[in-house]
Amino acid sequence: MEDEQAMQVISLSPIDLSLAALLVIGLALLSIPMRLQLSRQLLVAGSRTVVQLSLIGLVLKALFDHIHPAGLAVVAAVMVGVAGVEIMRRQKRRFAGIWGIGVGTLSMFVSSFCVTVLALTVVIDIRPWYHPQYAIPLLGMILGNTMSGIAIGLDRLTATAWEQRAVIEARLSLGFGWSEAIEAIRREGIRSGLIPIINSMSVVGLVSLPGMMTGQILSGTLPVEAVKYQILIMFLIAGGTGFGTILAVSLGARRLFDDRERLRLDRLRS
Repeated sequence: MEDEQAMQVISLSPIDLSLAALLVIGLALLSIPMRLQLSRQLLVAGSRTVVQLSLIGLVLKALFDHIHPAGLAVVAAVMVGVAGVEIMRRQKRRFAGIWGIGVGTLSMFVSSFCVTVLALTVVIDIRPWYHPQYAIPLLGMILGNTMSGIAIGLDRLTATAWEQRAVIEARLSLGFGWSEAIEAIRREGIRSGLIPIINSMSVVGLVSLPGMMTGQILSGTLPVEAVKYQILIMFLIAGGTGFGTILAVSLGARRLFDDRERLRLDRLRS
């Protein structure tokens, strides 16, 4: 009887959530006398959290009630589009025109969707594979982390290329091809994008308990099963982030040169 009671999901009331929200409000108020200029941002971010998660909760409920690949495709397209815009906004110097959002969005789409579909069809083997209960949470976690890796990698690539433009042009004048001229910068950009996920995998279970595993345990899932799913998620995130960052930085590096292998920093804007 006690085991059954322990496995029951404890429902949270609006009052419970309001008490938790007081932490954010208190932090915003504390930032005012400290002149951090973050009070408005904290309140807006907190409000957006409530609104956005409430809306996605309603959307997921509708998708769960009417399982159809078209509904999943619409939600996935919105997620990828928003993530692509966010990647562009995080860069100090980004590509001009459609390339500004295209490089990150395309790379994220290819890597994240391939990894997610692989997990759904081969690893988990859910039927149908587009069941939103599995597809959307998996895609969301992979997209979120892949977005961060790509944003960091592209930002490092473009910022370093701008700072070391004289070095790149000197290599080109010595007969190096565009790939050789920017190889060290490209490698550093990819490395920067992969460091966060490597750090996360290194300390998971020792320093941090990931949100997915914690949520599953709180909802009544056996810890051993929660751990299995978290291991799966970490590996999927690593794959999506790694392949996405490599593709994005490689495409970005090529975009910095024209067909005659001349450095074209005029294709960047701040």
